[in-house]
Amino acid sequence: MTQSNPLRVGLIGAGGRWGPRAHVPALQGVAEAELYAVCTAHADTAQAAADKFGVTRAYGSDKALYADAQVEAVAVAVRVPAHYALSKNALEAGKHVFCEWPLGANTKEAEELAALARQKNLRTMVGLQRRASPAYLYMRELIQQGYVGQVLAVNMTLMNSGVLTRTADRTWQRDATLGANTLTITFGHVLDAMCMVVGELTEVSAIVGTQVPQWFETDTKKYVDVTAPDNIVVQGRLENGAIVNAYTGVHPYHGSGHRLEIYGRDGALTMIGGGEGGQELRRKLMGGQKDDKALQELAVPERFTWVPEAVRNGPAYEVGQMWVKFAEAIRSGSNADPNLPDFDHAVRRHRMLDAIVRASQTGQRQKVML
Repeated sequence: MTQSNPLRVGLIGAGGRWGPRAHVPALQGVAEAELYAVCTAHADTAQAAADKFGVTRAYGSDKALYADAQVEAVAVAVRVPAHYALSKNALEAGKHVFCEWPLGANTKEAEELAALARQKNLRTMVGLQRRASPAYLYMRELIQQGYVGQVLAVNMTLMNSGVLTRTADRTWQRDATLGANTLTITFGHVLDAMCMVVGELTEVSAIVGTQVPQWFETDTKKYVDVTAPDNIVVQGRLENGAIVNAYTGVHPYHGSGHRLEIYGRDGALTMIGGGEGGQELRRKLMGGQKDDKALQELAVPERFTWVPEAVRNGPAYEVGQMWVKFAEAIRSGSNADPNLPDFDHAVRRHRMLDAIVRASQTGQRQKVML
């Protein structure tokens, strides 16, 4: 695809947090796609976003955006409870859709969206953007090439810090049924990245818990009940029989960060840091084979980076990588990179999280539907 024919994208959520931080600089920085239109819930805020980002087309409703025949693809970057309706409307209007993760507030919503995309023969992408991370991609290649030999064990931890107080506009995530919490987002992203590198989980035991059952709203001066989980511990096996231990927690203070450790018959491979979105530059790969005296840092080859230098920072880095491949897939009429996650892949991840919750609720090991 040439720079003269970029994919024309309409961004829903141009007045939010993630869209302006990640999708706007990504779309404005890659040659394969362009920020063609913006959409918010109101015409005035849409126009303000358009003025801010230098876009000529602004829409105060998603239906108005979909009616623009020049818009080829839509980015849904809003709160999770709205993902289903906005994505469904976009698909029914014949638009390709990049929806942020989680795809739906629950698995049923994700399944319906994936089925609709197949029915309409439209390209989809879900924002599990670690799958476009150069560091993770290189780690995956090393494993596939036999750097550690047969994988025997995997240990993954992500210990984050999280305040006990919030303003009222940020406490909506306390409700587990709304689909946006530590299990689905924080854990879901790193779990998906782990599976990309070492393969899929086939069975799991788990503890999914809420260790902080109330948050304090600083503006209303009220405590609100929390059902969303903040600690997830999973033990299981991969398709090749390797043992996995994965623990993600959001704790009040001084979280120690992220580590992904892979141990094999012939060596070991570790990623240190960069457990969150937008932290590609913080990811350090360390590797050592059986004759090495110690782990050594491994430089990620340039061939895994598809975006220009100006985009290689913050959330735009991985999201820009995703847009490059998504645009290529749409233009070519085929899946340019089968590693990248479409809506069917999102369903797989939703089902895996369901199995983890069942394992915790029943106290019994669960098979994971692949």
